[in-house]
Amino acid sequence: MASSVLITNLTQEWVESLRRWHLELFFIPTTVVTLATMLANPVLLTCIFLSRALRQETRYLLVANTLTADMLFLILNLATVICNAVKVHIPWLVCELVTAVTITAYCCAILTVTLMVVDTYAAVRWPLHYRDILPPARTHRILAGVWLLAAVYPFTLVITMERVNPHEKVPVCLVLVSLGFIQAHNMVGTHIYFFVAALICTILIFYCYIRLYMVTRTQGIWQSRFSRARVTLLAHGILLLLYFVPGFVFTLELFLFHREDISQDVRVWVSTVNMCVFMLLPRAFAPYLYGLRYRELSDTLMQLLHRHRRLSQTTIS
Repeated sequence: MASSVLITNLTQEWVESLRRWHLELFFIPTTVVTLATMLANPVLLTCIFLSRALRQETRYLLVANTLTADMLFLILNLATVICNAVKVHIPWLVCELVTAVTITAYCCAILTVTLMVVDTYAAVRWPLHYRDILPPARTHRILAGVWLLAAVYPFTLVITMERVNPHEKVPVCLVLVSLGFIQAHNMVGTHIYFFVAALICTILIFYCYIRLYMVTRTQGIWQSRFSRARVTLLAHGILLLLYFVPGFVFTLELFLFHREDISQDVRVWVSTVNMCVFMLLPRAFAPYLYGLRYRELSDTLMQLLHRHRRLSQTTIS
């Protein structure tokens, strides 16, 4: 009973702040960015899965997994933002499940982009044994393990947390509110999970990039200011930064969630901007970066477009 009252009070206060500042209007840029990304991602996924050569490449399987996780995240995020904007009351059990799946999709994307850096390092460090180290079958098992690893903690929290009446309806469903309520009962575990995961991924990425530079610095690929290696490193560095920054901001949100000295309006503003802007930026840039920077993927896309154009001309004639 106490848990239900706490959830009701939290969500009601949140809704009041949203209405006072008209933050529900953030669903407009969220919708535009999501639709633009949802148009690009399926096209790239189609290119990857229709091409036998690309399906055998570990890096393209990793790209496909990242795009899939991003699409799942964007769909849930958009549905949540729209429901909150039109004031739909959602059963608490549904909100819990949406929270768990959203965290799973986000963490899976982070883990996969980290594996993309490791894959690049392995390809450069051991070019002769690379295909033996990471054949497609092993990559499939690794990706299945990534999804499982990303899902274990959030679903465990949902299952083991203090049970609220599953039929209790809340006026706003947010990952922050759901996880913030869970955090009140398991604060140390939540912070350790996010901090350790982010720390491991960050250390692994920096190690791989530093080792890549040390291995390739004598090959002359870094001498030109606008060499392909420099541009690729800059593009991927920016994309990695865009993926990781919202996670650190979200960790800050969790820290501020139960602070009495922090205004509720500040918490609502930070959460809304992070959810509707920061978390969408990497997912908006990713398909266009991959489509432009990976030659085989862009070539396959152009072939599909030319084939579609020829079929259209044949049908018309």
